[in-house]
Amino acid sequence: MRTIVKGKNMDVPDSVRQYAERKMRRLERFLDDRTDAIIELSVERHRSADDSRIADVTLVIDGQALRGRADASTWEAAVDEVVDKVERRAVDHREKPRVRARAPEEKGILARIADGTADAGRERRVVKTKRFAIEPMFEEDAIAEMESLGHAFFIFVNAESERLNLLYRRRDGDFGLIEPIIAGEYTPGRGVKVAPKR
Repeated sequence: MRTIVKGKNMDVPDSVRQYAERKMRRLERFLDDRTDAIIELSVERHRSADDSRIADVTLVIDGQALRGRADASTWEAAVDEVVDKVERRAVDHREKPRVRARAPEEKGILARIADGTADAGRERRVVKTKRFAIEPMFEEDAIAEMESLGHAFFIFVNAESERLNLLYRRRDGDFGLIEPIIAGEYTPGRGVKVAPKR
């Protein structure tokens, strides 16, 4: 496994670099030489100084990226936490059953399923509903929660706007935020018209 430790707008101290490289060696027992690991360390100014050291890890295994993020008061604690997260994800990835070679007729069926032409007569319906309580939070807290869950998206009530928002991970590794508005509240070129609070 090839490991790269880099800083985002900062120089990584040698002791921290060596610590991160040593911790990542734990993963070598079930990852091969074709795996790349990138650890990006950064500092984020929060209201609380306790959560200002951030460690992002990206593992590229067979062309697929597995990511993890952790924040803590020290680099070592952030690295410990994020390595634990990506180790669990890497083990899950490794234990997934390998896809066997498919016969040509099977590939045709899969292609029809992928383009939506298989089972054209079957009506699509909601088969599962999930309900969960959500509390208002700031974007930074939503990102941290999404990362800790390992999800690709996260729904939350934005504490600033008091509206439902959808946070998602973009292909470039950054995040996107969708802020739904009620039809009629938005006029192109004029921004959002917010109804007065009652």
